[in-house]
Amino acid sequence: MSGEANSGVIIMLKSITKSLWLLGFSVVICCVIYPLIMLGIGQAIFPFQANGSMVAADGSRVEYPTGSEVGSLLIAQPFTKAEYFQPRPSACSYDASASSSQAWAASNYQLRNRVATQLGPIVTYKSGVKAGQSVAPDIEAWFQKDQFQGNASIVAQWADAHNGLAQAWVTGDSSGAHAQYITDWEKAHQAVVQQFIKDNPSTPQPQPSDLAVVFFETFSKENPGKFPSAVNYNPPTTLPSGFPATQPTTIIQPVNTGSDIQSDFFDMWRQDNPNADLQDVPADLVTTSGSGLDPHITLQNAEFQLPGIAGQWAQDTKRDPAAISQEIDGILKKDAEAPMGGLWGEQMINVLQVNLELRQKYGQPAS
Repeated sequence: MSGEANSGVIIMLKSITKSLWLLGFSVVICCVIYPLIMLGIGQAIFPFQANGSMVAADGSRVEYPTGSEVGSLLIAQPFTKAEYFQPRPSACSYDASASSSQAWAASNYQLRNRVATQLGPIVTYKSGVKAGQSVAPDIEAWFQKDQFQGNASIVAQWADAHNGLAQAWVTGDSSGAHAQYITDWEKAHQAVVQQFIKDNPSTPQPQPSDLAVVFFETFSKENPGKFPSAVNYNPPTTLPSGFPATQPTTIIQPVNTGSDIQSDFFDMWRQDNPNADLQDVPADLVTTSGSGLDPHITLQNAEFQLPGIAGQWAQDTKRDPAAISQEIDGILKKDAEAPMGGLWGEQMINVLQVNLELRQKYGQPAS
C-alpha cells in the first residue's frame, strides 16, 4: 500500500510541476512577450495612434510625448472661448478617467434644465419677422420685467420651484465666489438668517448652500429684474468700490443681461412664450454620448454653431461676418468625414482639429 501511495504522490507532484510550468510559460507569453511585441510594433509603426493621438497647439501630430500637447483627437474637451466650436455635453465633465453616460430620465428636471441652459444663448427663431434671430435679447427683455406667469419676482420663483438649482449655484462654483457672495450677504441680513434658523432648527449653523433659497428670495425683492452674476473688470476700468482696477478682477454683481440670464431662465421664458416658433437643433448638440468623451460632432451641429462663432471671429478680426462664415464653412466641409470613408453614417467633425485650424487662421481669440 505504501508503494501505491508513493506512486500516487509522485504522479500528483508531476502534474503540479507541469501545471506550474504551463502557468509560468503562459504568464511570460501573455503578460511579457506579447505586450512587448505589440508595444514595439505600435511605437515603431503607429507612434501617433499608440501614444493617444495627441496634437500640439499648431495642429501638428505629437508622436511621442513632449509636453507640447494641447489635447487628443480621441478625447473630447471643453472650450471656454466663444470663438470655438463646442463638443457634445459630457456626463463626466470630459474626465477621461471617469467615462460615463447620463442616466437622467426625460422627466428629470435636471435634464430639462441642462438642455435649456445650453439652448438659451444660441437658439433662434424659425419663422416670423424675427426668423433667424437669436431669442437671447427677448429672454433678457422678458426677465427685466420681473414677471413670470403673472407673478412678480422671477428669481424667487426660480429658486422656490427648483431648490436644487439654487443650491447648485453655490456648490457648483469651484472658485468659491458664489459662496463668498452669500457669506457677505449673510452678514448684512442677520434677521433673515435668524428666521431661517428658527424655521430650520436642525440647521443651527447654516452653510451658504443651506441659505441659497432664502438668499435668492431676498435678492429678488431687493433687486427686481436682476440676477447675481460674475462681471469682469479689466484695467483701466473702475471697480464698484470706486477704486481703479489694477489687474483683471471678477466680481459678483446684480445684472439684467448676459449669458447667465439667457441660460438659467430660458425654460421659464419658454413657458411664458409657448407659441414662439423656435429653430430645431441637432440632437447631438444637447445629448451626451455613451462615454461622455466623444470628440466628434455632426456637420449639422457644427453648421448650427457656425453663425455665432463666425460673428465672434468677425468681431475679433474686424472683418465682414459673411466672409468669415464662408471661410469657416469651407474648413468644416474640408474636414468633415463619415465612417468607413463615407460608406455609411453622418459626416462628422473633430472639434479639437477644427478649433486648432481656426486658431491658426485667425490667431488668439480676444474674448
